[in-house]
Order: sequence, then structure tokens, then C-alpha cells
Amino acid sequence: QVQLVESGGGLVQAGGSLRLSCAASGRSFRFSVMGWFRQAPGKEREFVAALVASGSYTRYADFVKARFTISKDNAQNTVYLQMNNLKPEDTAVYYCAAGAPDLHVEARRYTYWGQGTQVTVSP
Repeated sequence: QVQLVESGGGLVQAGGSLRLSCAASGRSFRFSVMGWFRQAPGKEREFVAALVASGSYTRYADFVKARFTISKDNAQNTVYLQMNNLKPEDTAVYYCAAGAPDLHVEARRYTYWGQGTQVTVSP
């Protein structure tokens, strides 16, 4: 069992940065693929980034490459999403997810989900 709690969302101007955190509990955290998804109003939940348990391999959606970085600190049981050069179209609720068998982009492949944190980017 893994429990996930996101934080770090907020309001930022275009071009600004935010760092999202996902605090995980449960002893399976160290062995779990972790990912970030987002959902804007009226849109489906979409994949943002994911990394394997060791943190050695990552996968990103094309629209965030070179702007977002996913990382993890196993000692702190925390996964991060550093978001730079934010754009208004990045506005969404961002969700942390865990438990996929690989670096999958489909939300249905992830077993555990956090409650989400709102990110709003103003023009």
C-alpha cells in the first residue's frame, strides 16, 4: 500500500517556476514507478513525467521536455516535479501517481493516486 500527498502548487506568472512535491508513505515506495499527471478543466488526465524506482530512467511528455524535471529522494520518500518556464496552458490540477509496472503514459496503469495540487499560470 502506498499513500501519496502532493504539495507545492500555486499561482505563478508565465515564465515562472514551481516545484511540486509528492510525499509517499508505505514500504513499497522504493520499488515503485512514480509519475506525474495533470488534468485541466474539461480535459482528460494526461501524462507529464515518470521515473523508475532507482531514479535512473525517466520519461517525459513531449510538451514538457526541457522545461520540467522529475526526480526523487528515497531517503525522504519524496518525488519532485521541477517546472520551469511555465506557460498558461500548463494550468491544471497535478496528480502524483505510483505503482505502474513500467514507465507507462496511461493513467490506468498506475495503482495509487494523490489528491492533486492546483497549478495556475497567469499570462
